[in-house]
Amino acid sequence: MGRRCAGHAFMPDKYVFPGGRRDAADCRIAPAGALHPDVAEKLLVRMKGKAGPARARGLAMAAVRETFEETGFILGRRMERARRSAHEGWRAFFAAGFAPDLAPLRYFARAITPPGMSRRFDARFFLAEASRLANPDRPLPPPSGELLDSRWLTLEETRRMELPRITRRILALLEDGLAEGREALFSPRRPISFQYRKGKSWRFETI
Repeated sequence: MGRRCAGHAFMPDKYVFPGGRRDAADCRIAPAGALHPDVAEKLLVRMKGKAGPARARGLAMAAVRETFEETGFILGRRMERARRSAHEGWRAFFAAGFAPDLAPLRYFARAITPPGMSRRFDARFFLAEASRLANPDRPLPPPSGELLDSRWLTLEETRRMELPRITRRILALLEDGLAEGREALFSPRRPISFQYRKGKSWRFETI
């Protein structure tokens, strides 16, 4: 996790997961390892607009790219041949000698920011085991610099952090998942928690 800058209009000084917006390039670039079919299928469920495999894959690609841009961690495989991209983030990723690997990713949760916030997002949360990172102990200097003080945190440490409400909810889901065991937590068929506000109530559904 890392701390958002105090000057941000949305959630200033809050500790958050790496993340950001899906870009067009995320839907076009081919990964070195494909997203599990069950994960891709779940990403299509209740997708707004024109749902399709490229858009589903783009969400996972954005997670890999944003993690790299904000923390310097690489979820990828060594490239045999050099790749190029006009996108600044992917250009830096390829320059490190890797291509993105979506195979370890698991779709974990989805949440839509309530109305009335300064920014609203339809966010998907992904999991991957740290052992699948190419550099779990040697992050590169983050290209974006958007997150300050990015570091590994235990669940116990997060309880003392300044976190957004939805982040606490996702961490609670993660703690429950860890209690079930690794196999259940990383099963590509695991049900997905979908949270959003409707009227005055906060809805919890399952995908």
